[in-house]
Amino acid sequence: MPGDEKYTFSYLAPLPSYDEAISSRPSSSNSNLGPQETSDDAERQGLLHEHNLDSDQTRRSNYAPPTAESERGSLDSLDGLDADEDEEASVRREMQEMDIEDPTDSDSNRSLLSDRFKRFTSFTHSLPSIRLPSLRWLLPSWRPRMPQIDWQAMDNNRAIILGRLVGIFIIGGLLYVLIASDIIGFGNRRNIYMFKPDSIRNYVMDGIQESDNIPRYLQRITQYPHMAGTEGNYVLGEWVEEEFKAGGLADVRMERFDVYLNYPSREGRRVAIVKPENLQWEAKLEEIREETYVFHGHSASGDVTGHLIYANYGSRQDFEDLKSKNIPLEGAIILVRYYGTQGGRALKVKAAELAGAAGCIIYSDPAQDGSLKGPVYPDGRYMPPDAVQRGAVSLMSWVVGDVLSPGWASTSGEPKRLDPAESEGLNKIPSIPLSWRDAQHLLSNLKGHGQKLDGEWVGDSSVEYWTGDATSPKVNLKNLLEEERRQPIYNILGRIEGLEQHTKKIIVGNHRDAWCTGAADPGSGTAVMLEVIRQFGELQKQGWAPLRTIEFASWDGEEYNLIGSTEHVENRLEDLKRDGVAYINLDTAVSGIDFHASGSPMLEKALKNVLARVADPGTNKSLHETWDHEGRSLEGLGAGSDYVAFQDIAGVPSLDLEFRGQEFPYHSCYDNYEWMIKFGDPNWYYHKTMAQVLALVILELSDHALIPLDLQAYSNALGGYIDKLEKDVNGDSTTSHKLDVQPLRSAADILEQETARYMDFDNEWHSQIFATGGFETSFLGLKRMERNAKLEHFEKTLLDDVGLVNRTQFKHVIFGPQKWSGYDEAFFPGVRDWAEVGDMQKAQEEVQKVADIIISAAAQLG
Repeated sequence: MPGDEKYTFSYLAPLPSYDEAISSRPSSSNSNLGPQETSDDAERQGLLHEHNLDSDQTRRSNYAPPTAESERGSLDSLDGLDADEDEEASVRREMQEMDIEDPTDSDSNRSLLSDRFKRFTSFTHSLPSIRLPSLRWLLPSWRPRMPQIDWQAMDNNRAIILGRLVGIFIIGGLLYVLIASDIIGFGNRRNIYMFKPDSIRNYVMDGIQESDNIPRYLQRITQYPHMAGTEGNYVLGEWVEEEFKAGGLADVRMERFDVYLNYPSREGRRVAIVKPENLQWEAKLEEIREETYVFHGHSASGDVTGHLIYANYGSRQDFEDLKSKNIPLEGAIILVRYYGTQGGRALKVKAAELAGAAGCIIYSDPAQDGSLKGPVYPDGRYMPPDAVQRGAVSLMSWVVGDVLSPGWASTSGEPKRLDPAESEGLNKIPSIPLSWRDAQHLLSNLKGHGQKLDGEWVGDSSVEYWTGDATSPKVNLKNLLEEERRQPIYNILGRIEGLEQHTKKIIVGNHRDAWCTGAADPGSGTAVMLEVIRQFGELQKQGWAPLRTIEFASWDGEEYNLIGSTEHVENRLEDLKRDGVAYINLDTAVSGIDFHASGSPMLEKALKNVLARVADPGTNKSLHETWDHEGRSLEGLGAGSDYVAFQDIAGVPSLDLEFRGQEFPYHSCYDNYEWMIKFGDPNWYYHKTMAQVLALVILELSDHALIPLDLQAYSNALGGYIDKLEKDVNGDSTTSHKLDVQPLRSAADILEQETARYMDFDNEWHSQIFATGGFETSFLGLKRMERNAKLEHFEKTLLDDVGLVNRTQFKHVIFGPQKWSGYDEAFFPGVRDWAEVGDMQKAQEEVQKVADIIISAAAQLG
């Protein structure tokens, strides 16, 4: 088939050469596919074996009981339970497995965790057999005769007959109502739990704990560079596609978009001191372990020369401080360091551009991520002196996704396409990243120019930090990049079809592209996701299926402005608004030992349920206990990963999961497999723990009859967001131009009143399910579906179709990046944008608009 001559696979895809891996021109003929099409290579046999699912036939037989040939030996073990146990006791234990308490039985807490996959009772209670007497003795004497009607008698008893007919109709109608509402049941009640929830959870957790696949996955992922849009990432995508199929996912396919990317060349980049002649010097640029060229994705091309100025972290305040010192910024080459008061690298460049600079260099200072933090690689986890933090400098808090198609998907049918010069998502001055090895040479040559710095402006104290001035050495920054306005990128998608609501989706995603080989970012997340898919594949072999569809995604182009996930959302926006239940994101899933989660409060309950069940490898306590002990809670979402489009554009409640540590060789070629096995997670404990957390969160959302979306947590969190907004905007101001947040508080109170309604229904539902031994009537099922639908839709009602002013992609009125916040969490972005520019009247109008939207959302819950 077309393309096979280049991509022939057995178990592993062939390793591309270095040039192929970083090539921005995949040569497969599959690059001509549209966004909904599947590559020809995706149809090859690959890893598909005889146990893979045939979708329709398998769904019809989803509840075949486990067999003795199950791969996990304890799967069908009842561990000594009497097969003929009393039915009432059995029901009580089964209710316990559904987390339903029996208030009359304090002994029902005894453990049945080892009872794997024991079914609940069947869909209908069997009616006792009734033996009827034989009527054959009547047959010889029976002769058919026409009925004789006594019309005279009928005429005489007309009133009685009519009365009886009316009575029959009334009784029949009453019976119909009773049967239809399941007050009287004739087999139409159903058991909503086909497998015990705890059995499912334990099976998956044990399988992950016993597995040794994650190291194998990560080693495979990190074998060669795979930047977005390159040959290496395409080949890796085909391997991921095969792993999706091997894990039993259905409808596995590639999804293509053609987007704006740019790439470096060896001779197209330069940082050099060119004047005075006695100081002439040129930076090495590349790392000792060179695997991909050093550059900033989405940087502007340019060849500029100017006097060197040091600007600390590159925040707008830092530039204001330099101006107050009369340091000339116009036409300068600005040197700033990563991290600090302006976290987003793109916003550092934008601040330099607005200050009048000609170009910007961003370097890694040992005070933030290198030797001053601890031993550097290969002796420790931190950045060695030659390591360089690559990254994109597109303004993702201004424009997210493909910067040439803001608000619509980059497909063949897109309505229009911008010119790069028109895009608000691109900076206008060139920039480049630099190592400490090179940057310290620039800093040392600023000595004696401008003003000497101290305090927060100083990094490594072994070097003097000066601002520089008009007499500073002249630096040439050359950054000539190859532009690709329609470069193909490929998301990989696959699903497990839901049994009860196949259109409703829980989406799980992790990006695949990396700036080099990407062990922690994003390889750890991909390895974890593949292990969870494999475990769910084993569940499907036992006849299990979730109530709602689970869709897995391997995103391309995340490092370039979250392109793959954003284009996917924009291409399926209406579907996601209608059917998106939740999005769960992995990225740098494991870089340390501290568990962090950020997301919509709607998902807090589901997350806490999971954290109470999973042990922290470091303390052997539950992750929930560790969280509480360290004072952590669910954090807010910023603009840092693939959840942005789902939460802020489509209104799908999103969750981001991570085991975080101290700084590491982020976005450098030292973020590799060797770093992970030495310093990141040598025993793979935290990868396995993250896989357990991810799997259980998926099960909470996809396989519980009552979707655990938490309005109570949302209303509680909303109060905190309002307090923070008031504090951040008003501060200690005593002026009359304070922001009045009372409309938001009143709206939050109205939302809180609605939460009681759902708590009452949940309690009622659990009581009825307990009372009926796990059965749900049709009427109760309809009420449950209505309850779920309203909760699923709640976040969508917090979208404003107009979007933020000048950032119309972002629709959510509570969650969304502040214009200058970068990766940081932010709430009420529209209000903050107006307050930041000092227009308090517009900010107050925005407060009222957001309050009205919250009140409307609360009303739709009724």
